[in-house]
Amino acid sequence: METLLKSFLANVVLMLFVYLSATAQVVRVDAEHVVNTFSPLYALGSTVDRVPSNATDVFFRPDQIKQVQSAGWGVISYRQNTDLFVQAWHWNPKGTWSDPAGKGYFVGDANPTSEMIRHSYGYSLRHRGFTRNGGSEFDGYSRLNDADLNSYWKSNPYLSKRFTGEDDSLHPQWVVISLGNKEEVNAIRIAWAEPFARAYEVQYWIGSGDAMDEQDKGSWKTFSHGTVTSGSGGTATISLESAPVSTKFVRILMTQSSNTCDTHGPADPRNCVGYAIRELYLGTVSATGEFNDLLQHSPDQKQTLTLCSSVDPWHEPSDLYVAPDRMESGDQPGLDLFFTSGITRNLPAIIPVAMLYSTPEDAAAQMSYIKKRGYPVLYVEMGEEPDGQYMQPEDYAALYLQFATALHKVDPDFKLGGPVFEGVTEDIKVWPDAHGRTSWLGRFLDYLKAHGRIQDLAFMSFEHYPYDGCDTPWQNLYQEPELIEHIMKVWRDDGVPVNIPLLDTETNDHGGEAAVDIFGALWLADSFAGFLTAGGASTHYYHDLSYSPPHPACANSWGTYHMFMVDDKYQIKTPTSQYFAARLLTQEWAQPVDAQHRLFTAASDVKDGEGHVLVTAYPLQRPDGQWSLMLINKDHERAHTVHISFSSSQGESSFSGAVTILTFGKAQYQWHPNRKQGYADPDNPPVTSTLNVDENTSYELPAASLTVLRGKLQANKTQH
Repeated sequence: METLLKSFLANVVLMLFVYLSATAQVVRVDAEHVVNTFSPLYALGSTVDRVPSNATDVFFRPDQIKQVQSAGWGVISYRQNTDLFVQAWHWNPKGTWSDPAGKGYFVGDANPTSEMIRHSYGYSLRHRGFTRNGGSEFDGYSRLNDADLNSYWKSNPYLSKRFTGEDDSLHPQWVVISLGNKEEVNAIRIAWAEPFARAYEVQYWIGSGDAMDEQDKGSWKTFSHGTVTSGSGGTATISLESAPVSTKFVRILMTQSSNTCDTHGPADPRNCVGYAIRELYLGTVSATGEFNDLLQHSPDQKQTLTLCSSVDPWHEPSDLYVAPDRMESGDQPGLDLFFTSGITRNLPAIIPVAMLYSTPEDAAAQMSYIKKRGYPVLYVEMGEEPDGQYMQPEDYAALYLQFATALHKVDPDFKLGGPVFEGVTEDIKVWPDAHGRTSWLGRFLDYLKAHGRIQDLAFMSFEHYPYDGCDTPWQNLYQEPELIEHIMKVWRDDGVPVNIPLLDTETNDHGGEAAVDIFGALWLADSFAGFLTAGGASTHYYHDLSYSPPHPACANSWGTYHMFMVDDKYQIKTPTSQYFAARLLTQEWAQPVDAQHRLFTAASDVKDGEGHVLVTAYPLQRPDGQWSLMLINKDHERAHTVHISFSSSQGESSFSGAVTILTFGKAQYQWHPNRKQGYADPDNPPVTSTLNVDENTSYELPAASLTVLRGKLQANKTQH
């Protein structure tokens, strides 16, 4: 009987849901309270990133630029990709080396010439300690266990007392060995280079989380005999414990340098600060003193994984390697090409400076060059994804202030910002400091405030990539815009002052093939409009140039991150769903003018049986006096009929008279995956119609669709 009753109730619920779905449900617009004002040319932007070197000239061809521009995006955010690959960016191929022999620290020439910069590249770093991170597994490897005692890792000299003005113990440098699985460890051998650590601790990780990616879910514990206070360099073998400890991660934390000079000599003081290690060995030592090394030593990706706090940007001309068809060694489009090609749409751009693996002098030269050329700059973004490089917030902040000082000498009005976080959806946690604080952004802000320099942060920037994995279930759509709204609240809770704008300088759905299906269009509209509704200043689509190889983790995914499919010569073939969504946002929902739009909120009672909101709505009052309402039906199986009501202190009102209706859904566009030959059929733009409406009109939203309604309002007759 109980089973029959449950079955009956389930059927009743299902019938009720079907009934409600088939009848007009309500979208209520709060037409009283403005939640944001913006100009679409500055708030709805796009990006340009590194591309294969043989694609640059094609992408920047006038006919290709014209098609890209037709999407209607505004301000361009230039992405600085070399930091992700642990490289030094030669933004200008011409410049000077610190060593008269033509090597060392490179500073690009700040003086423009008749020759335009069309291409620029990243140079691998001789003293890197990362086996891989970000995108660097394709280009380089750690010197900490490369089986070569003539090579070495060295920390960034700009994090030493000579440049920070603070004791080295306030910016401890570290290297971490990741063993992959828990291993028995009780001994370490460190082949130091110059400068070596006089004071350091050898520690192991305890806790439930990953030492690098879940830094607040555990702690470092110093081995019983792991504290060294008077290190003398050379090769030191340390018996850490009497009995082996089972651990997956081991860290060497360095707090006092010998300040002796490395192999590059004493002529440059940067050679004589920080820390350097030639090779690491880790394992167990027997009662007879025999050392059993657990590490794999190899000059490639077969080596045991190591990570580090920072890397010295010293390099040589031979460290440049360009593979024409590979992004990881490809082209950061030249600054002159970028500014003169038309891709910026004659608007000021967001320009980055390399910071993690560069020098303040080079950043100042870059911005001086841009200023002398007369190119308009809206903001200067400082570095790229320091959280992805595992940089501690105090180290990033110390570099930030040094670079800010150098840049403001070029122009005190430059608006600087960062930290350019990776696409996270929760607060970024780091190893606790002495006060137990684990918030990366909170500690970064505290550092600026403690040094009286919070005014040097003119904006806070981050990236938004909400989904992981090769498969993107349709239900993921239900998470936007809550994900973007939540992470922006996190940044404010971390201490970002309300007068500092939030910029999402790089975003896409990270969903593999789903990005170019109708899913990608719905996500883009929901995320961009949701970002502005949550109070954001500008959000930037990744990316304008139609380069998209298979997703690194998804070999069969050829559709990620672009508005167009291209042929094997990178020429645009056909638009994808996100192109059509971009035009709906920039040309139809918003008025394509540099004028203030007023954004309001709306609530929908269109939900599924689990309480997910299936229809989200974004009301906009445009400069031309029209109300524009974008509706997103995330139900991929059913159309929904909705009634729309506008509420204010003056009463209820509705669209009245002629209303323009634009609809984009599965009837206009369907994606057919076929690896690189994937295609859309149909592949049509939104359909446009006009309807005379009144307060009794209901609107049908096709399954899995975007709809924009645009017209004038009139008070409902029932109010009189």
